[in-house]
Amino acid sequence: MNTPSERVTSRIGLALAVTFTLCFVTGLISHLIQHPPSWFGWPSRPVWLYRVTQGTHVISGIASIPLLLAKLWSVYPKLFERPVIRSLPHALERLSILVLSAAAFFELVTGLFNVAQNYPWNFYFPQLHYAVAWVAIGSILVHIAVKLPIVRRSLTTKPEPSRRAFLRATWLAAGVAVVATAGATVPLLRTVSGLSWRSGKGPQGLPVNRTAAAAGVLDAAKDPNWRLSVVTPSGTKTYSLEELRALPRTSAELPIACVEGWSESARWNGVSLPELLRHAGSTPGTPVRVFSLEKAGPYGISDLPGEHTADELTLLALELNGEVLDADHGFPCRIIAPNRPGVLQTKWVTRLETL
Repeated sequence: MNTPSERVTSRIGLALAVTFTLCFVTGLISHLIQHPPSWFGWPSRPVWLYRVTQGTHVISGIASIPLLLAKLWSVYPKLFERPVIRSLPHALERLSILVLSAAAFFELVTGLFNVAQNYPWNFYFPQLHYAVAWVAIGSILVHIAVKLPIVRRSLTTKPEPSRRAFLRATWLAAGVAVVATAGATVPLLRTVSGLSWRSGKGPQGLPVNRTAAAAGVLDAAKDPNWRLSVVTPSGTKTYSLEELRALPRTSAELPIACVEGWSESARWNGVSLPELLRHAGSTPGTPVRVFSLEKAGPYGISDLPGEHTADELTLLALELNGEVLDADHGFPCRIIAPNRPGVLQTKWVTRLETL
């Protein structure tokens, strides 16, 4: 017979399946943008799309934490049932739940640490987080398939009053977790998001994940002999900072949207990539490889696809919010392209190569 705990567990499980699916799909999008296979393309417009997808990724992950804890609380008495294993199918079911719980906890805990930019481990977070995400979503699908008859029964009946109170408390906890942190992604909520991990604080009103000093580029970035090299099939052209400033300029309001989920809009001014490519003897729409003065970081080199190098809003930025770029924001110049992850908006650019 259907028990109250099953009805509650099914409702929480359904909500958890929705938040985890949202988290998985948006995380997959972010991974594909950063490591694109040949068949994948990502548009440059609308300029806010990545801001929304990555914000959804982080917010749905945070909402999943109280939901997962509530779901485990609703089923924990079953963990002490005897006998521990009644049959081979029962053993497989318990093993699948163990895998699901471990993968889910790993994803949520490491994701939360990533949001805080705190990495108390030795593994490369993006790679393992991505791999375990497939384990988690696969385990969820298997679990739903096994429990589908129970879920169908449970959703057709209302839980008892005491259980409804528990459900309300669960929804409230998930809502509070989202509102308390969503200000990093949704500026309108910033004043009420007490746990928001990013704000407008930082040089020139924009947060910084990695400073010029931390990247080891401060001296090279301020070297008066710095030159930008643009390599095309026609040859190599070099530009001093003054020569770049003399080229036709473009100004655009564009967001920085980072993989940690925070985003902030700013006004950028610089030379559009199409204009620079034409001036260097190449054609807009040609893929470009971008090299930074930073040599040691995993994002010292990035690729701009043709979709972005053809867009007039893709800038080699020289100014931020009406001021010359601060060193921490990429002086002497940086890439700022619409609808791109912040880790690919390469700072301290020293070389561009057409592909």
